[in-house]
Amino acid sequence: MAHKGKRYQKVIDGIDRRATYEVVEAIKMIKGRASAKFDETVEIAMNLGVDPRHADQNVRGAVSLPHGTGKALRVAVFAKGDKAEEAKKAGADIVGAEDLAEQVQAGQMDFDRVIATPDMMPLVGRLGKVLGPRGLMPNPKLGTVTADVTQAVADAKGGQVQFRVEKAGIVHAGVGKASFSEEALVENVKAFVAAINRAKPSGAKGSYIKRVALSSTMGAGVKVEVASLVN
Repeated sequence: MAHKGKRYQKVIDGIDRRATYEVVEAIKMIKGRASAKFDETVEIAMNLGVDPRHADQNVRGAVSLPHGTGKALRVAVFAKGDKAEEAKKAGADIVGAEDLAEQVQAGQMDFDRVIATPDMMPLVGRLGKVLGPRGLMPNPKLGTVTADVTQAVADAKGGQVQFRVEKAGIVHAGVGKASFSEEALVENVKAFVAAINRAKPSGAKGSYIKRVALSSTMGAGVKVEVASLVN
């Protein structure tokens, strides 16, 4: 059996891996065990009762967390003319059109979120094979294809989290930093779960939110009572 270091033992000490905890208690456990030399991200993983292979069981959307994520996103905007100037004033890190498309094609993607005005989509659409696999393709359902670039940039910079169910019915996301207060993390977690509930697809049958777990970047997972997340 592989030797477990002292740090790992500290991380798992006091956590019953078979038990579920109320969200407040789970957050306390995670914060108390986040001992890395950097500010660890608090992550949520949700197992949903959906099969995303069916179109009517897909779960996708975005939510602005009340206390942000603690991560500074670099935002690229495809826009021209007045909308390009609007994007720059809103705080976008990179703004362009054909020139930005050339950078993307060349693999120069120093950004975390892509926004595009509707008139730019014929150009952006040609970048689907590059942006799509990285989860960067603008989408109207996520508010990233819009004429209101000011709001879209503000949302991205203000802690908006995008989510999409994976093949096994799992949704995961970062919902804050270990340095956040317990109250802020609880509110962020509940806001994320509420967004997942709102995004419940028409084809979902039976139990929708099956299991939820929280963890920090270097920490162990803590199972959370679903009932404590939806009140």
